Amino acid sequence: MRIVVQEEPFDLGEATTSFASNRKDMGAVVTFTGIVRDTGDTRLKSMEIEHYPGMTEAALGEIAEEAARRWSLGDVLVIHRHGTLVPGEMIMMVATAARHRKQAFEAAEFLMDYLKSRAPFWKREVTEQGAFWVAARDEDEDALTRW
Repeated sequence: MRIVVQEEPFDLGEATTSFASNRKDMGAVVTFTGIVRDTGDTRLKSMEIEHYPGMTEAALGEIAEEAARRWSLGDVLVIHRHGTLVPGEMIMMVATAARHRKQAFEAAEFLMDYLKSRAPFWKREVTEQGAFWVAARDEDEDALTRW
């Protein structure tokens, strides 16, 4: 299991290849990559992501361990960036390895729902109209109820 919180961009191809290589006991690897997207009518200039070093990695590690137990995963990778990012940049990646695809997909979805709603990151959107802290969305909170 690997948890990485970093400011610099990551190489998606390298991270995926490294994670998926030599998985002779795993039949499935699922990856998901989140990308900073423009918000549309407010024209996003950038997104600023803050976190508490140490606390964030520990919280992500706990949820990754829970996913590994619940879905009998062989491995988990979470990469999440912080700092200032612009639309089109990769913000995060989740990868899960399991014996079967259903386990890998469900675990990845579980991790994504957690990262979207509960992970200790604070996001501020900088738009043409000013800067605004991103509030939790009801649909993101509702997604957690299925787990």
